[in-house]
Amino acid sequence: MHYLWTIKQYIQKNMEEFNISISVIKKNQDELTKEESTLVENAKEATFRSYAPYSRFCVGAAVLLEDGTIVTGSNQENSAYPSGICAERTTMFYANSQYPDKKVKCICIAARGTDGNFTGRPISPCGACRQVLSESEDRSKSPIKVMLYGTDGIYIINSVKDLLPVSFDASFL
Repeated sequence: MHYLWTIKQYIQKNMEEFNISISVIKKNQDELTKEESTLVENAKEATFRSYAPYSRFCVGAAVLLEDGTIVTGSNQENSAYPSGICAERTTMFYANSQYPDKKVKCICIAARGTDGNFTGRPISPCGACRQVLSESEDRSKSPIKVMLYGTDGIYIINSVKDLLPVSFDASFL
């Protein structure tokens, strides 16, 4: 199934109005390629390594590098709330630090409650994670496909830039 999500954003830049649309493909697990399915399973498994005693919301992420390596991570909470970190950033920072010369092809994100039940509707990365993913995409000069897992289906987005179309980058510094 193919969706076209339209996001209207009004940006005060030279008094212009921008309308931004992104393409989202919804697939069921059986419609995924073997590579995509493996990435989904790795993201789901990563949720079980989450440390989420406060929110009870366990998130896992898996990234696929250009050489086929899969790197996973999970959210890690802390009682001093700003000290925790999301699964997406844990995973991306590890991938970038351990494999700095390898491009990230795809990231998959899954979430479940501490009851073990995965979310029906796929979750989307928070703003901070979108920014980190966007900069990782810039670093590699290559789009990073985003897969959002939910029991109701998997949303596939072609690029992180689609999730953060008017992003902050080094050109502003």
